[in-house]
Amino acid sequence: MNTALVFGLLLLSGLSLTAQALELTPSESAGKRLYREGVSASGEPIMARVGAADMELPASSLPCANCHGADGLGRPEGGVRPPDLSWSRLSSSYGQQHINGRSYPAYSDASLARAVQQGRDPGNNRLDPSMPRFVLSMNDQRNLTAYLKRLADERDPGLTPDSLHLGTLLPGSGPLSEEGATVAAVLKGSVARINEAGGIHGRQLRLTIVDPGPDRASAEQALDRLIQQEQVFALIAPLAPALDSDLVTRLEQAGIPLIGPLSLQGTTATSRQIFEPLPGLREQLIALADYAGASLKVLQGPTLIAYPDEPGQRLAAQELSEYLNEHAWQKVRLQIYDPIRDQLPLGSRSVFYLGSSDGFSRLAERLQSAGQVPYLFAASNQVAGKLLQVPSGFSRRVFLAYPFVPSDWTLAGRLALTQLREHQGLGGQHAVLQVGAYSSMMLLSEGMKQAGRDASREKLVSALEGLRDFDTGLTPLISFGPGRRLGLSGAHVVTVDLPDQRFYLVAPYKPVAAMP
Repeated sequence: MNTALVFGLLLLSGLSLTAQALELTPSESAGKRLYREGVSASGEPIMARVGAADMELPASSLPCANCHGADGLGRPEGGVRPPDLSWSRLSSSYGQQHINGRSYPAYSDASLARAVQQGRDPGNNRLDPSMPRFVLSMNDQRNLTAYLKRLADERDPGLTPDSLHLGTLLPGSGPLSEEGATVAAVLKGSVARINEAGGIHGRQLRLTIVDPGPDRASAEQALDRLIQQEQVFALIAPLAPALDSDLVTRLEQAGIPLIGPLSLQGTTATSRQIFEPLPGLREQLIALADYAGASLKVLQGPTLIAYPDEPGQRLAAQELSEYLNEHAWQKVRLQIYDPIRDQLPLGSRSVFYLGSSDGFSRLAERLQSAGQVPYLFAASNQVAGKLLQVPSGFSRRVFLAYPFVPSDWTLAGRLALTQLREHQGLGGQHAVLQVGAYSSMMLLSEGMKQAGRDASREKLVSALEGLRDFDTGLTPLISFGPGRRLGLSGAHVVTVDLPDQRFYLVAPYKPVAAMP
């Protein structure tokens, strides 16, 4: 098979040549450790001579990556500008040129060794005095040279000296198109705001939005496009419920971080790569259950959990049922609820509802027409759209979980969101999704700032994992940690006075116990 045909087949299959890069060899891996840590494969200490006096220091205190960066691109610092170490540049047949204008031939393996060990370029010119001269064995030098030839392949996709490429999956049509448009507007506005302020460490943000389509197959194709073709650095606030647990597998395979409120609709997204600023559906349901059990005296039941026949919501309903049974609730029943068929059992004292806002208002109407007004519990992001269509007989018998309430908003946070809404032509619709997307961009920005100019996906993950009490200005303080990827693990509980259309906070935010 000829080369052109192979290349064509790769393109047709949607695969990225970069994505198919081979793993490092043992020699290259040893060179990588030497480059980044100043450590020899033999375990023997490596020394480096510094300055005109040839003062010796451990190489581990000034490894190559300290100045040239983990990606080898060089980071101007203190008046010194280390050069780009990519092998394509070093070995260019057109030769090289120092920043001071002095030219010299292309590097070879031998001349690279002389530069590293003696501080002289291929033209026998002295390198900048700030460049350490490393005392390396022949094996260490071979390892380092081997790694430098692969260094460009080691850089994370989507990150260049001047840009940071982000991606997301947002529906442009179908039942979630309005939500998708809202999140897209918030993300675009946030990107514009960050770029106008100079970007992050001088990098301008670029956002690619792909429609996940109507089903799992189309969503998988859309995700593959972002990972393989667009080669985004990270995903931000996607809305693609069809992917469900498949998303975790793909992200972990590609090593791509994701920041966004995935679990609001019940999607299970446990992964080291995923950071969620808001509590998931399960955590919100626990907050409602804890309040109801302590304050409404409804443990004796009967209690109904009504949910749509969808994988994520079914799992959340099942886990809620287990939680209630383990916390002394009695006569708990699970029931798939289809608002069209409207086959809902009656006689419950409490009803936990999972599903759409249309279904919630129809459920309440059905109950009232049957002469029943049980307590109704739901997550605000699922039902807020049609809340005020709920019959007035349920006044102060509807209890909603909110990830945030107005008292959480600082003056700066309120002003920032108001300005973004004005610039993007947004109202207050889908407020939870708006704040979730906005908070996701704030976390991405903070994480990249802490990761530094010499950032990577791994450094972003580590930086986010170390965030404690991060103030978005719109939510309770967000914290992550090892094994903790939900920034908020509880919710506020609010009841509604339906005739007056007023909301009353009955239980402020507090972290809840983990699901069984």
